[in-house]
Amino acid sequence: MSAVIDVRHLTKAFDGRKVVDDFSIRVEGGRIHGFLGPNGSGKTTTIRMLCGLLTPDAGEGTCLDFDIRTQTAEIKKHVGYMTQKFSLYEDLSISENLDFIARIYAVPRRKEVVAKTLERLGLATRRQQLAGSLSGGWKQRLALAACLLHEPKLLLLDEPTAGVDPKARRDFWENIHQLASEGMTVLVSTHYMDEAEQCHELVYMAYGRKVVEGTAGEVVDRSGLDIWEVSGSDLPELSRELRQLSEVEMVVPFGLTLHVSGRNHDALEKALAPFRQRSDLTLHRIKPGLEDVFISLMDKSVDNFG
Repeated sequence: MSAVIDVRHLTKAFDGRKVVDDFSIRVEGGRIHGFLGPNGSGKTTTIRMLCGLLTPDAGEGTCLDFDIRTQTAEIKKHVGYMTQKFSLYEDLSISENLDFIARIYAVPRRKEVVAKTLERLGLATRRQQLAGSLSGGWKQRLALAACLLHEPKLLLLDEPTAGVDPKARRDFWENIHQLASEGMTVLVSTHYMDEAEQCHELVYMAYGRKVVEGTAGEVVDRSGLDIWEVSGSDLPELSRELRQLSEVEMVVPFGLTLHVSGRNHDALEKALAPFRQRSDLTLHRIKPGLEDVFISLMDKSVDNFG
């Protein structure tokens, strides 16, 4: 399928600091593309450039075959954008909020579309409830419903599940996968690794620049990380000892274990040999996970502040 998003060398600066620096991305139709990175990495700024809310200082490209510089009004008509913060009217009911949004988009057969959307997102039984009285999960569901009223071809979701309980996140992702199966394209930013693993493709951004891109499996395989899981008594002291080894890149607590990582497999194995001889410790090599990879990427990235 043709690319729904195809942008090259996007750059945006505020107060002389580049928050997006030479960023390129191509997203195919009907795909869920995960957008990851630490806070302040430029994800939200990039999303706003894609949907026509910000004009890049440099770079070019298209979104839904519309130029991101000269055809922003057309892009906005065909994109559903869900922001981090709940932005609907808390003193209106669920139904009233959706009716208002449908009026803004001049949705044909407005009442019929609102009713169908309420049913589809499981909101019909709460249609008269004030938005301000909803829990985080229900507010999220309402916000997604509002994004879908005008039948967009692309969904841009900016950390949509932040602060939402696990069941609400699971329900949300079931809706996203259903939409993608029907041909909708989704670009979603998230900090949750279980959500990242549900995406068809991932791109990791750190302090304005793209670091890595690919499927979850490709990202892990390309990381070059060698991970050893270490368990034993007095983990804080053990962590201190391990961090003193030049071959060790990171030591990260994972529950009752430590994940010890490096990129020189042989050197790391040799450095850990004395610890493997200790009777109070258990060490074994494990396959890196996405969380290991992204912690490593974040640790290596250079902050662009200042």
